[in-house]
Amino acid sequence: QVQLIESGGGLVQAGGSLRLSCTASGQSFSSYGMGWFRQAPGKEREFVCGITWNGGSTRYEDSVKGRFTISRDNAKNTLYLQMDSLKPEDTAVYYCARAGALGPRLQYTPVRGIDYDYWGQGTQVTVSS
Repeated sequence: QVQLIESGGGLVQAGGSLRLSCTASGQSFSSYGMGWFRQAPGKEREFVCGITWNGGSTRYEDSVKGRFTISRDNAKNTLYLQMDSLKPEDTAVYYCARAGALGPRLQYTPVRGIDYDYWGQGTQVTVSS
């Protein structure tokens, strides 16, 4: 069983920064790609960014390119999301997830939620204008 626990959310003014962390239990973290998703009130969950199992490739949704940076530390079983130049439209609950539905060591980052098999409980990010 895999558990993912996010932390680091909070309230920040527009233009500010936050760093989210996602700590995973279990032995398999380093074998799987990981992703961040978000869901704003009244909207569907959307892909934000992802990273392959070895950190060799990343992928970002267009609206966050140049502002968000995903990274991972496999020795610490931890995934990170550095969010800079935050905008009010970034307000959402942010979820980390394991890209495990298609197997380990994928060479690309899937963007569909159905390709992720384990999810964290989410952390709220609120950006005030």
